[in-house]
Amino acid sequence: MIVAAPDFEPAYGLVDPSDADGRVLVFPFIGQKLLIGLDAALPRQPMLQSLGPSSRAFRFGILGGRDCVMRVWPAGLAMPPGLSAGDYRTLWGQWPPGQLAAFVRARQLAAWVLHNRFCGACGQAMEPARAEAACECPACGHKAYPRLSPVAIGVVLKGDEILLGRSPHFVPGMYSALAGFVEAGESAEDCLRREIWEEAGVDIHNIRYFGSQSWPYPHSLMLGFTADYLGGDLVAQEDEIEGLGWFRFDDLPVLPHGGSLARRMIDAVCKTLAGKTRRP
Repeated sequence: MIVAAPDFEPAYGLVDPSDADGRVLVFPFIGQKLLIGLDAALPRQPMLQSLGPSSRAFRFGILGGRDCVMRVWPAGLAMPPGLSAGDYRTLWGQWPPGQLAAFVRARQLAAWVLHNRFCGACGQAMEPARAEAACECPACGHKAYPRLSPVAIGVVLKGDEILLGRSPHFVPGMYSALAGFVEAGESAEDCLRREIWEEAGVDIHNIRYFGSQSWPYPHSLMLGFTADYLGGDLVAQEDEIEGLGWFRFDDLPVLPHGGSLARRMIDAVCKTLAGKTRRP
């Protein structure tokens, strides 16, 4: 199960876009790209001067007693010298859990700010609210809150095998648990049943909750389950799944990133299956 980092606490508050207070941790974004130094460290204020004042800036949490502030510049600006774009996959293993948790929140809030510059109801420019994480329209009062897109993901077991598939977008040779977005009016469990049927052509039952993970690509909430095979023959969904199969727990293909919920689920299930085979 994914457990939230105990030393990061979400928060919200507006700050001056030109504020360079050295007591805070600044997470700078160009569009949805976090800027980091060559050593994967957050850049200091002098390295950001060429960008000028940010278009948005707000406090988004507290990490180890220090305020975390994100500054967002419009997408398309040139990357300052000595900086590069960092993401969760590259920072996992380099950053401590609390700082990674802060990044996940900041990355999702950056997407929210950039996607809500104008009111979806009347078209006027939106402004950040002062008391809550919301973009609000001064003309009609419409509010837009940070978006969350729930995804049901599941590891299906059949004896000592697990069901894995690969998307055409995966790196070569990699397989993962099957997943899909929860639709309006659908429970996470019903979503998983539907997705497994659509993508693999099999029925499942005995669905058990495993854990969740906030996944910043760009605003997903992964809801993880394990389930048992009930019936049906494997049929890969055309245009969605290019590889599909039952894999024995000790003979697996290339697996997803170690920081992902999918990988932790697969590792946990395979550990359990391995323990069962060692019993007298």
